Amino acid sequence: MRFLFVVQGEGRGHLTQALAMERLLTQAGHEVVEILVGKSNSRQLPGFFNRNVKAAVSRFDSPNFLPSAKTGRANLTKSITYNMTCLSAYWHSIRFIREKIENSGVDAVINFYELLVGMTYALHRIRVPQICIGHQYLFLHHDFKTPFNQNVDMQLLRLFTKMTAWGSARKLALSFHMMPVDREENIVTVPPLLRREVLSQKAVPGDYVHGYMLNPGFVEQVKAWHARHPEVSLRFFWDKQNASVMKKVDETLTLYQIDDVEFLKQMRGCGAYATTAGFESICEAMYWGKPILMVPAHIEQECNAWDAARNGAGIISDDFNLDRLLEFARDYRPDTAFRAWVQSAGEIILSEIESVVHESIGDSALVSAAC
Repeated sequence: MRFLFVVQGEGRGHLTQALAMERLLTQAGHEVVEILVGKSNSRQLPGFFNRNVKAAVSRFDSPNFLPSAKTGRANLTKSITYNMTCLSAYWHSIRFIREKIENSGVDAVINFYELLVGMTYALHRIRVPQICIGHQYLFLHHDFKTPFNQNVDMQLLRLFTKMTAWGSARKLALSFHMMPVDREENIVTVPPLLRREVLSQKAVPGDYVHGYMLNPGFVEQVKAWHARHPEVSLRFFWDKQNASVMKKVDETLTLYQIDDVEFLKQMRGCGAYATTAGFESICEAMYWGKPILMVPAHIEQECNAWDAARNGAGIISDDFNLDRLLEFARDYRPDTAFRAWVQSAGEIILSEIESVVHESIGDSALVSAAC
């Protein structure tokens, strides 16, 4: 089977999932012919993705969220205004995606939460089946309830998520635990899709706090806490453009440019992890049994944090107050059931993807016979 990936380039989670998916499919004897990645002025394509991806990569302009310089959180008004000015570029991207799909001869498109794929399928009759994968599709599941259900931002997030999946044959919702199939929404919950580097290594104990900040604006909060607690060793990662690979602020605070090898090395050996609540790194920390402090940067991450907290992975905070993390870490116990769930991901996800393609081939044969 031959596949085309389209990946939302915002953050690192969808990119790491795409790398893991590429490896899963190629090991099963399938081919990923090309990977299309959305780009924006506020995000660089990280080096870890360029170094590890095997298929050809093409970029296209894609909508993105702009952070507030003051808080580091996504600024919805600012983001909508900015993206409205880029509609012409996005229209060209839709045409680009359509042409790639139609000319690639693939058996399926795997969409890693890219809005413009849903728009492409909504505007054009495309016969190639689309499979959507991401933690966000869990928000559409009828059995997934959050405290934010009536929140306007949550309703907008659900609408956005539906739009990414317009025309999809199946939605694979990455989840911390198994849930029943939602047949009305065509959602199957599957285990988190973690990279081989996580699955093949064991965690070791450590005495420092490891961290990841989605937006550089959060660094001031970390520095403020550090000024009050210089005795605690902190090793934080960010993706600030033009920042040095490693910036040693002082003897106990180091800032690293995001890099997959160094990031996982530091997580594997840390005592606790602080993050802006991206799904992927929460799963990595849970798999290695690290207690987590989650500081959501937007409504999607608030849902991630809430779901992880109710599964015992960590605690939620409005800021990087690491006192709470250190206190939580004292009594934390890893969830061994989560490790087993993650280790079943390859078999479950591969089965779902192959079944979609087989169903599509069967439907095509019926149409041909009828003609």
